[in-house]
Amino acid sequence: MSRATIIACTNQKGGTGKTTTCENLGIGLANEGKKVLLVDADPQASLTIALGFDRPDRLPVTLSGLLERTAAEEEISAGEGILHHAEGIDLVPSDISLSGLEVSLVNEMSRETVLRRYLGTVKRKYDFILIDGMPSLGMLTINTLAAADKVIVPVQAQYLPAKGLEQLLHTVSRVKHQINPGLKIGGVLLTMTDSRTNLSREISTLIRDTYGGKIKVFDTEIPRSVRAAEISSEGVSIFRHDPNGKVAEAYRSLTKEVLAQAAREKRRKLEQSL
Repeated sequence: MSRATIIACTNQKGGTGKTTTCENLGIGLANEGKKVLLVDADPQASLTIALGFDRPDRLPVTLSGLLERTAAEEEISAGEGILHHAEGIDLVPSDISLSGLEVSLVNEMSRETVLRRYLGTVKRKYDFILIDGMPSLGMLTINTLAAADKVIVPVQAQYLPAKGLEQLLHTVSRVKHQINPGLKIGGVLLTMTDSRTNLSREISTLIRDTYGGKIKVFDTEIPRSVRAAEISSEGVSIFRHDPNGKVAEAYRSLTKEVLAQAAREKRRKLEQSL
């Protein structure tokens, strides 16, 4: 098996649907027969909790411990700390101790690549690894971008969250030039859209007009939905909670776009190697 495609779901703004996207895209890919690992790289542990592990502080192994041991070059046994979810994905969970690790990473040698080194020990077991990054531009976010092959940026269809997109794209560009030359923007994903409001439609058009010529803006838009907001307390994906709803349909569509993109990139690499 070739190594996994590593996708970072990140935005320094909170409340953009980043965790919901990481969870449902990951399970969408698993539903298409792919082996998927989700990595919760946010000390708030929103992804861990959303997948039903509601007391992350009681888990024996979380990402902070795995990264600590990676930085110290200690051996980690195969599969250690990885949890299994009933909907067919694996998870590296997080807890609040990850915020303390971010501070201590500042003093580490090669501090930007600790997460990349850890994922290097597990990536051959998976087709896709999705990282739920924290809503900031600190050391953990730099680690997330340094580890990724591509970035998906969920952006809420409102003015202020859309305005912060430029800052994140600048950070991605800096990481690409200084740490991870292979990093690409997989796409900007419009979330919490409401086709009934003029503002939502205007923001969607603005983002597509401003960025669509330079980077991919996914055709799929994730609509605002009360049903989607409920899943964080259910421990299941939107496919299990509301399989026939508009949000489940949107995440199926996004999954197809991501798979088509991965297939095109694979073909391009094969052509270049001939």
